[in-house]
Amino acid sequence: MYNLLKVTLIGLISGILGTSIGGLTAFFVKGINKRLLSFTLEFAAGLMTSVVCFELIPEAFSYGGTVMTFAGVFAGVMTIMTVEEFIRRFEALKPQNEKSGLLKAGILMAIGISLHNFPEGFAVGSGFGASLSLGIMITTVIIIHDIPEGIAMAVPMRAGGFSGSKAFLITVMSGLPMGIGALLGAVLGGISRGFIGACLGFAAGAMLYVVYGELVTESKKLYLGRLPSLGNVMGIICGIIVTLLN
Repeated sequence: MYNLLKVTLIGLISGILGTSIGGLTAFFVKGINKRLLSFTLEFAAGLMTSVVCFELIPEAFSYGGTVMTFAGVFAGVMTIMTVEEFIRRFEALKPQNEKSGLLKAGILMAIGISLHNFPEGFAVGSGFGASLSLGIMITTVIIIHDIPEGIAMAVPMRAGGFSGSKAFLITVMSGLPMGIGALLGAVLGGISRGFIGACLGFAAGAMLYVVYGELVTESKKLYLGRLPSLGNVMGIICGIIVTLLN
């Protein structure tokens, strides 16, 4: 089996690298207009919808079956709803404005992607446990599709009032769970397929709620024209392309 320390480091670096590249947009997003910001949010929403529907859910079914997958999805949705409620109560202590909604969307996106990165790390570790070539292929695909995820986190946080450096740092930190997942994936491999399926379902549920409970909602508050809808469609198409690379 590939060295556990090396697999963990590869998972950690791949998780941080992709989101960090996307997170660099935090330093350029200040002053972005509502139309472009709405387009970016919808693009991220479409991308994540594709990843969830065409990658996470099918993989979850193949590993854990129907019951474990839907249990994971339900748990993921409930977890993000609980986090959202805590954020909402905290926001109730402050004056509400347009930026606060964007900031909440960005924070929840970061939490959702962090949860999503754990089973991705699991996939990296399991891949290297099977063969070096499979591990490298999975890692490459993950880095590519983590770039727009980094954008999806950084843009709303920056537009919501965070400094560029703070938004970038949170984006980088969201990749850390992938290192932990890679270690567990390498250790457990195919021993607990049901657990892997539940983890994938959990990430899928978390991401779906963030997409439709926050990203799309905030996008419509910003701009109601056709451009955001085109962004969503483009995001879905790009997500399909990314999943086909896997």
